[in-house]
Amino acid sequence: MSPVITIDGSQGEGGGQIVRSSLALSMVTGQPIQIDNIRAGRKKPGLKRQHLTALQAAVAISNAEVEGVEPGTSQFSFTPQAVQPGEYYFSVGTAGSATLVLQTILPALMLADAPSTVTIEGGTHNQWAPPYDFLERAYLPLLKRVGPEVELTLHRRGFFPAGGGKFTAYIKPCGKLKQLDLLQRGTLKKKTVEALVAKLPPKIGNREVQTILRHLRWPESQGRVREVDSIGPGNIVQIFLEFANVCEVISACGRQGPPAEAVAKEAVVEAREFLDSSAVVGQHLADQLLLILGLSAAQGNGGAFRTLPLTQHSLTHIDVLKTFLDLDITIEKIKESNEVIVRLSKSL
Repeated sequence: MSPVITIDGSQGEGGGQIVRSSLALSMVTGQPIQIDNIRAGRKKPGLKRQHLTALQAAVAISNAEVEGVEPGTSQFSFTPQAVQPGEYYFSVGTAGSATLVLQTILPALMLADAPSTVTIEGGTHNQWAPPYDFLERAYLPLLKRVGPEVELTLHRRGFFPAGGGKFTAYIKPCGKLKQLDLLQRGTLKKKTVEALVAKLPPKIGNREVQTILRHLRWPESQGRVREVDSIGPGNIVQIFLEFANVCEVISACGRQGPPAEAVAKEAVVEAREFLDSSAVVGQHLADQLLLILGLSAAQGNGGAFRTLPLTQHSLTHIDVLKTFLDLDITIEKIKESNEVIVRLSKSL
C-alpha cells in the first residue's frame, strides 16, 4: 500500500477545496490520505453538509475505507480502492453546492474504464460556488478539448436557502488527457446578460439586467430576465462572454440585504476587469483548470493558460497538486500588465 499523505486543511486559503481536490487526487492516484484541521480558520470549522456529501460520493465510487465521517469533523482518513464507474445518485440535503460535489468525483470518473451517470440534488446556483451554467458553458467545453465528454441535464434549479436543485451528468471517460493551451481568447462573438428569478418579483431581475447593461453600455437586446422553477425563492444574474476560443461566465447571486443594483454591480466589476485585460480565462475558471491540466501534465501533456492574478484559492490548489503529482508549475508575470501565464508540465 502507498504511504498515507497527510494534508493540513488549514493551509493557504484553508477552505473546502483542499478537501475536494485531495479526495479527487487520492482517487486518481490511489494514494491514501489523512486530512487534519479541516476549514480550521472558518467561522464554523470542519465538514459542512456539501463537503460531507462530496466525501460520501468519493467513498461510493472508489469503495474507499474512511474514518471520521460526520458533520463538523475536523479530520478524516480516506483509503481508496479501484474506481467503479456506474450509475450514482447523491443528495446534499441542503442548499450546499451540488456542482462542487460533481467536481470532486469527476476527475476519477473521467479517467475510469467505462461511462458513468451521476445525479446530484442540492444547490445549483450558489454564492461562493460555480453555478450550473458555469459548468455547462465555460468549464465542460474545455474539458471536452482535453478528452472526456460530459453532458449535463438540468432537472430543477436550487437556490439558497431551500436548495432542491437537481441535475444529471453523463460522463464518457478517456484514457489519455490531451494538452490544452489557452493563450489567446480570440474575437468576442457574443455578449449577453441573463437574470434568473424564482418565486420572486421579475422586477428584481430586470433591475439587475438594466444596471449591467447601463454600466457596460450594452444595448437592450443583450439582456433578458427568465422566471424559472425551483422549490424556494432565488435569484442570480449572469454575464456570458463568448469568445472564439473560450466562454467566460460571470455571476452574482441575489440575497437578503444588498439591493438588486448592488448585486449587479458585483458582476459589472468582474466583467470590466476581464474585458479590460487580455486574459483568456477568468480567475474562477483558472482555479478549475488547474486540476485538469495537472492530471494531463502527469500523463506527459499538460498545458498553459493566461489569466488574471492567481487567487489565494488557486495558489493553495497548486500546493495540493504538487503534494500528489510530480509536476512543474510555473507562473510567468506578463510585462506591463497584471496578468500571468500558468504552465503545467511533468517534472523532468
